[in-house]
Amino acid sequence: MTVRRISIFPLTGAILFPGMQLPLHIFEPRYRDLVGDSLARDRMVGMVQPKGQGNSPALFQVGCLGRIGDVEAMEDGRYNIILEGLQRFSIRKELDVTTSFRQVEADLWEEDEASDALSIAERASLEIESRRFADIQGYAVDWAAVGQLDDYSLVNAIAQIAPFDFAAKQALLEARGLSMRADLIVQLMQFFGRHDGSDDRVTLQ
Repeated sequence: MTVRRISIFPLTGAILFPGMQLPLHIFEPRYRDLVGDSLARDRMVGMVQPKGQGNSPALFQVGCLGRIGDVEAMEDGRYNIILEGLQRFSIRKELDVTTSFRQVEADLWEEDEASDALSIAERASLEIESRRFADIQGYAVDWAAVGQLDDYSLVNAIAQIAPFDFAAKQALLEARGLSMRADLIVQLMQFFGRHDGSDDRVTLQ
């Protein structure tokens, strides 16, 4: 693994996967500082979930390094950016810094899942459960387009956008191997895609 210093953006529920994109609206002063600093250097930002609330909560160990692609800088200092996922990382330690934003020393993962493939049964199970889950949620999905996605893009796209809670999203991020992540997605859809009994909506609690 490669050791790297990473400026981080802790955000609950925001998961970034390699090969995926994450749109972000940056308005807090410290994260405006982070984006400005990143744009002046290497355009890199690390997304990681905090474990709690407050100004400097503990962090989950695994996050994802992203590169700022599209950026819209507003006159009042805010930004709209698209973060492109590159590599996951494991935090070694948080660094003592003078910047308004937090920085860590982390090990970058060797990302080699892009060439992985699901078995026919795994792919079918994922698509069937995704259709069921989308129907329950009331989502309109272009299933023809979904069917054209390769396994890597399909699994990571679902993992990133599915409306699971923060702990489930973190588990997906930390899952090593495409088959393991696809199986976990199916389990989570079965768990979260249930009716609460009071109306037609699905409870995610």
